[in-house]
Amino acid sequence: MSIQFGYACLNVTLGKAGGFRSMIKRTFTQKGLQHASRLTLENAEILYGIIQCNNKHGFKVYRMTSSLAPWASEYEFEQLPDWTNIRKTLESAGKIARDGGQRLSFHPGQFNCLTSPREHVIKNCIRDLRIHGEIMDVMGMPNTPASKINIHLGGAFGQKEESMDRWCRNFERVPDNVKQRLTVENDDKAKCYSVVDLHKVHQRVGVPIVFDAHHHKFCSGDLSERDALHLAASTWPAGIRPCTHYSESASSREGRDVSAVAHSNFVDGPVNSHGLEIDCVVEAKAKELAVIQLVTGKNMSQFYDEQRGMTDEDVNEAVRKDKKKKLEARAAKRKAA
Repeated sequence: MSIQFGYACLNVTLGKAGGFRSMIKRTFTQKGLQHASRLTLENAEILYGIIQCNNKHGFKVYRMTSSLAPWASEYEFEQLPDWTNIRKTLESAGKIARDGGQRLSFHPGQFNCLTSPREHVIKNCIRDLRIHGEIMDVMGMPNTPASKINIHLGGAFGQKEESMDRWCRNFERVPDNVKQRLTVENDDKAKCYSVVDLHKVHQRVGVPIVFDAHHHKFCSGDLSERDALHLAASTWPAGIRPCTHYSESASSREGRDVSAVAHSNFVDGPVNSHGLEIDCVVEAKAKELAVIQLVTGKNMSQFYDEQRGMTDEDVNEAVRKDKKKKLEARAAKRKAA
C-alpha cells in the first residue's frame, strides 16, 4: 500500500531561506512587540517559501515549526504591528498548501502536559495549544485531524491510570478548534505511554493516535509493530489518512555518542506500512534530504554537509569537546567546594 512521506520544520535545500528566526526571552524583554512582530512576519514569509518549495518537489506532508511567532504566549496576535501582513502571508501559505494537496501539521513541544497535577502547567499548555489552533484557522486549514496538532500525553507521575484520567478531563478544557485537530503520540520510555495506553484515551475522548515506529521500540505495550500500527490507524476518522512518524537511532546508524532515541541525519528504512495507506513524517536531521535519499536512493550526504558547513566528524568532535568542558567544570566545582 502507499506511503506519502514528508518532513518537519526546516528546509535544508533552501539554506537560510528555509530556517526560522527566534529570540531569547531577554531579547524579547528588551525589544518587545515590534521585534517579535518583525520576526513573525519573516517566519510567515519563510513558511510560504517552504510550502511553495514542497509543492514544486512533490512533498505532500509537512510539519510546520511551532516557533512561527516567537514568545507568542506573551501577547495576542492582533497586538503585533505587522499582524495585517502576517495574516495575509499565512492565508496565502495555507491556500497554496491546499491547492497543492499538501497536508500541514504542528507538533507542539513536550512541555505541553495535560497530565500535570499542577494547574498553571495545564493553563500554559491550553494557551500554547490555542496559539497553534489560531494559526491553523488563519491559514484556512481543516478543523479535523487532517491538520493535526500532535502532542504526547505527558508525564505518568508514577500513576499512569490516574494521569491518563487527568489528561481526558483536561482535554475537555481545550478549545474546539484544537480539540478537533488534536492527536496523541506514543512515547519512547517504557514508564510512559504505549499505543495500548493511548487507545484507552481514544476510547474515552476519540483522539486519534500517531504511531511512532522508533518510539515503539522502547515502549511497545507488548504489541508487534504491525499490531501497534494497525491499532493506531483504527483510531483515525474515515477519509483521513493515519499519520505516522519514522526515525532511526543516531547512535546505532551513525555511531554518534548520543542517546539511543536521538534521531539520525538520514534513514535507511524500509518503512513498513503493514498494508495500510499512511502518511509518514520522517524525523531526521537532514530533513527533506533524508526523504529524498530514502525514496530515490540518491546519496544526499555531501550536499547536506555543504549546506550545514560541517561533517559528522565535525559534529562528533564538537560534542566531545563540549562534554569534556562540562566534566572539567564539574570537577573544578567539586574541588572548590
